[in-house]
Parts: sequence; C-alpha cells; structure tokens
Amino acid sequence: MTSNLELSFQNTAGKTVRITLQEPKQDLTPENVQNAMNLILSKNIFSSTGGDLVKALGARIVVRDVIEVIPSA
Repeated sequence: MTSNLELSFQNTAGKTVRITLQEPKQDLTPENVQNAMNLILSKNIFSSTGGDLVKALGARIVVRDVIEVIPSA
C-alpha cells in the first residue's frame, strides 16, 4: 500500500495547484501540514503556470493499494 500527501493551493490566476509528496510520515498532524503549507507560501518556494501560490486550500493523504495479477518480469 502506498500513500501520498497532496497539498492544494490557489495561484494568482485563481487555479488550484497540487503538490504531491510520496510516503509522508505516519505521525503527521494537521498543525504540521498547515505549518509546512504556510512556509511554502511565505517563502514563495513554488510557482505555477498561473503564477505564484497565494492561498492554502487544503491537504489530504491518498492511500492506494495495488495488487498485481500477473507480476512484471
């Protein structure tokens, strides 16, 4: 089973931008994630085709379970 942390932001064009992090720590708290998102915004670390990220919209952990029917060689 794999998991990803998806961080959603709004850019200056009003579009939603998602940043996906693979295999986040199991003990993340909402406060940890909010602090990281605030840091990303305050340091202007990322930009997008629609401009800078200007607002944190939310975050979620997506868990995916893959079952191979025929294993790859």
